[in-house]
Amino acid sequence: MASSWILRFDPKPQADLRLFCFPYAGVGASCYRAWPALLPPEFELCAVQPPGREGRLREPPFRSIPELVEAAAAGLEPYFDRPFAFFGHSMGALVAFEVARLLRRGGRTGPCWLFASGRRGPRVPDREPPLQHLPDAEFVAEIQRRYGGIPDQVLQHRELLELLLPGLRADVAALDTYVYRPGEPLDCPVTAFGGMADKMTLAEDLDAWRAETRGAFELEMFPGGHFFIDEARPRVVERVVATLRGVLAASSGTGSDP
Repeated sequence: MASSWILRFDPKPQADLRLFCFPYAGVGASCYRAWPALLPPEFELCAVQPPGREGRLREPPFRSIPELVEAAAAGLEPYFDRPFAFFGHSMGALVAFEVARLLRRGGRTGPCWLFASGRRGPRVPDREPPLQHLPDAEFVAEIQRRYGGIPDQVLQHRELLELLLPGLRADVAALDTYVYRPGEPLDCPVTAFGGMADKMTLAEDLDAWRAETRGAFELEMFPGGHFFIDEARPRVVERVVATLRGVLAASSGTGSDP
């Protein structure tokens, strides 16, 4: 089974559960490259690879969330043959959420858990003005002001920056034009993660995810800014693993202790 939409850094064909990880704006699946070493044998990490970056750099990136979600759901479908969970950071949280909603609308089995990281609830409006219209220099400066995250080695090399910008601009355009469509809450539980020093995504913004599920809701804050998933990676992954082990234990009838 192969798909351009998925990178499996440590394939585990016999895994009990697949964890689909959706990247944040402007980057690809490799932002989760360090995760498999932190996962137990029963979990397989499937990193989502959108077009327009890394191995799919020659493909045009999507500029709208609905188009990206439709294509991603179709690309991931072959991997939904066992229990699975979604994790998304920043833009990835929004995409994961909308893929879960699309699956439900189609009457298909959705994720057993959604982890929404570093992203305000989808009903919460953006407090900042749109970015997509800005010239390159101002665009990059504003991205850095709001979120940081563009490495110095990229900022200092125009060729690398020019490779990054089309995908990043497309993702920002998709976010700028996103419109939340009211719908039934998800059936799966939702856990929201945030960075204690993240100026753009406050605890109350994260708590808004509570309205998107009729299942359990949890909110956990970690040390660090917007990219706390790198700064506090072991703690983040440990929390995900503990939650999903509880899901597997409950489904096998062996209890819910992680």
